[in-house]
Amino acid sequence: MAPRRLPVLGHLLSLLRDPMGFMASLSAHGDLVAIGLGPSTAIVVCDPALTQEMLRRDRVFDKGGPQFDSGRALVGDGLALCPHAMHRRQRRLIQPAFRPDRIAGYAPVMTQHVAEMVDSWRDGQIVDVKSRLHTFTAGVIAATLFGQAISESDQHRLLRDVETVFAGVVWQVLMPAWLRRWPVLGNRAVAEAARETRTILGALVAARRGEGVDRGDLFSALVFARDRDGGRLSDTEIIDQVVTFFFAGTDTTATVLAWALSLLDRHPEVVARLHTEVDSVLAGRPARHEDLARLPYTERVIAETLRLRPPAWLQTRAVSEDTELGGQPLPAGTTVIYSSYLIHHRPDLYPEPERFDPDRFDPALTPPPRDAVLPFAAGARKCIGDTFAMTEAILALATIAARWDLHAVPGTDTRPTLAVVPQPRRLRMRVTARTPETAAR
Repeated sequence: MAPRRLPVLGHLLSLLRDPMGFMASLSAHGDLVAIGLGPSTAIVVCDPALTQEMLRRDRVFDKGGPQFDSGRALVGDGLALCPHAMHRRQRRLIQPAFRPDRIAGYAPVMTQHVAEMVDSWRDGQIVDVKSRLHTFTAGVIAATLFGQAISESDQHRLLRDVETVFAGVVWQVLMPAWLRRWPVLGNRAVAEAARETRTILGALVAARRGEGVDRGDLFSALVFARDRDGGRLSDTEIIDQVVTFFFAGTDTTATVLAWALSLLDRHPEVVARLHTEVDSVLAGRPARHEDLARLPYTERVIAETLRLRPPAWLQTRAVSEDTELGGQPLPAGTTVIYSSYLIHHRPDLYPEPERFDPDRFDPALTPPPRDAVLPFAAGARKCIGDTFAMTEAILALATIAARWDLHAVPGTDTRPTLAVVPQPRRLRMRVTARTPETAAR
């Protein structure tokens, strides 16, 4: 058991006061550490090899626990939340939407939207970076999901509602189950946002089915997906997937980019190397899919940002049958927690873990062990959109760096929020125009 457990509350106060710091501290107490979530107990997996074993055994360590129970109640059984019994079928049907050729087809949309964003900035302007990046990523996911099938007003409503829902999941995880049903602490707003989201998406699904036309977007890939036996996703399943993709494709990538820009602002030596690369490759133009292979340092900046601030930093699993892990018996029903943040901040795996150093991921040096890199999880439940997200983040960061310097202004607060995807609380930055020649002077 982790130290300083309180009666009734367990370790909830420690989690609320400093959730990431508390989780990172647990590796000092063993490979498997019990913590109290109110009167309940959960087991935190602190060892990378045991974490990988747990993720590979996804039938026994099923998606469950308070995090997933709350999420399913609000957004359904999308690929990220569904139990093992539903996952394989869904994954087979959805995987073609994320083939390399499909990703290459989505990339021009990413390039177009980031170009529009950087073109809209003015020299010396102060930008609300979080808001602007969310608008950018929402535009990308709306265009790749729906093409021209969604209005701008519905897009904004979806973004607002999905953010409300997923912000509410964190608080509902920490609530007793009986309290989640009461109209308190934002429960009503979260439930209403979930209902509105599904209403909007239900109308879009019905319209696309009625058209019967594959428009080449993600939405069409879901509507027209067929397995070997001719089975297809139901309307409810499609809505569940779209809610998942809309959140994952908006909040996570925007947050990674926000953290990257904040970290770069504090590390001018990294910025100088990033500028050298993007100036050589892009010469001020927007980054395109064919540039990815020539942007290795940009990719390492994103990889190191994902290490320091992984989006899905804490997840729960529910043990479906009596088993053991690392020699410790785990009865059916046990809640197990793993934290990519915890693994990414182990000093034995990442020396000086708080230091921002993209060269950790330089293949010419000694990169970290593969089982210690978990920004997108691992095993059969690894994020299906990992390549989509990396492509978008690299193209966006390279395009921004080629055109602008960004520096935080007073009022910025980079303490992480308590959320499914923690992000800087407030990130206001002044943008200064640059050209390739600027970096050379």
